[in-house]
Amino acid sequence: MTQADLIVGLQWGDEGKGKIVDHMAQTYDYVCRFAGGHNAGHTIVVEGKKYALHVMPSGVLNPKAKNIIGNGVVFAPANFIKEMSQFENLEGRLFISDKAHLLLSYHALIDQAKEQMKGVKAIGTTGKGIGPAYSDKVARVGHRVGELLDPAKLAEKVVEYFNQNQAIFEVMGVEVPTQESLQSELEGYKAILAPYIVDTTQLMWKILDDNKKVLLEGAQGTMLDIDHGTYPYVTSSTTVSAGACAGLGINPKDIGKVTGIAKAYCTRVGNGPFPSEDHGKEGELIRKNGHEFGTTTGRPRRCGWFDAVAMRHAVRVNGVDQIALMKLDVLDGFEEIKVCVAYEIDGKTIDYVPYDLETAKPVYQTFPGWDKTEGVRSFNDLPETAKSYIQELEAMVGCKIGIISTSPDREDTIIK
Repeated sequence: MTQADLIVGLQWGDEGKGKIVDHMAQTYDYVCRFAGGHNAGHTIVVEGKKYALHVMPSGVLNPKAKNIIGNGVVFAPANFIKEMSQFENLEGRLFISDKAHLLLSYHALIDQAKEQMKGVKAIGTTGKGIGPAYSDKVARVGHRVGELLDPAKLAEKVVEYFNQNQAIFEVMGVEVPTQESLQSELEGYKAILAPYIVDTTQLMWKILDDNKKVLLEGAQGTMLDIDHGTYPYVTSSTTVSAGACAGLGINPKDIGKVTGIAKAYCTRVGNGPFPSEDHGKEGELIRKNGHEFGTTTGRPRRCGWFDAVAMRHAVRVNGVDQIALMKLDVLDGFEEIKVCVAYEIDGKTIDYVPYDLETAKPVYQTFPGWDKTEGVRSFNDLPETAKSYIQELEAMVGCKIGIISTSPDREDTIIK
């Protein structure tokens, strides 16, 4: 029996996992998504053509790879059907877990209403309904993808749920659909998605027993993990490597090599602590050079310097074997490059991620910059200062950097 390799984000999401999954997927038989929903977004450029993926595993861009959406995902049928329309001939290449939880339109309405009610204390979610869908799952009032196969029964259950919580929905201003309109909507989903709905747990066991090459794909990043991130400014799922087990029905012994994805700098979307954020012209230049706007929302990302403290935390939590360092070229032209090597909190300097990062101030170490790394495909061809920067990062975080990306294009990737 083979083991499945895993890719996980090491920062606050948007690290560039899509490109690396796409790059690695060329040699894998299956690519499997284990958590999150369509609030995540991967932008992948192949031969100059840009693809924006949200729930669809990035292996879809390899005609030979098959793609699995696991039970740990919250699945929005309407959005996924739109995503499917970018591709042809998906039957036999796409499998959706019958145990994944459904994210329906009312979840997004609840999400947006709650954020609005919080005012200045809003978390800064995408408003896509991810939190309410996971809340329903944990509260045991959610509905699973397999229930789409009986739209009439599912519509009856959802309307019953609405009736039980009518007062709450009225306060939020969430409109309750009729059973007839809801059933019609669900029947439309069934007509398109039914051929893809299977027991993916059994499928995962079979493909591992058959020694197929399997790649597991995470969403968001470690610092957004519900347990290990900057709570409450986090997502609602387990984003770390351990989440792959629960999200796909496999065990820890099934996990092989873990590749962690990190940018050569740092970004975050939404509210919450971000110690190494740069509010000045350098942060703005990183945003401009890196085209740092959300794939899902279009929101400008908050930008700053590489956080080695948070990275050590992420490497240990995930059991990372190698790091893929993304967007090195975005730092081209900077005279100096900063790295956060410690935090100062209440006058004390610490080198670990504490319970609360709200008041943490970054302690920086400065490195000389370089002219150009864009498009470089060999480590030896990088500027000496860029090589030195990479080697210093390896020493700081205690993990080798095995892959370096120097542009969005699939081929502009250094295997070190």
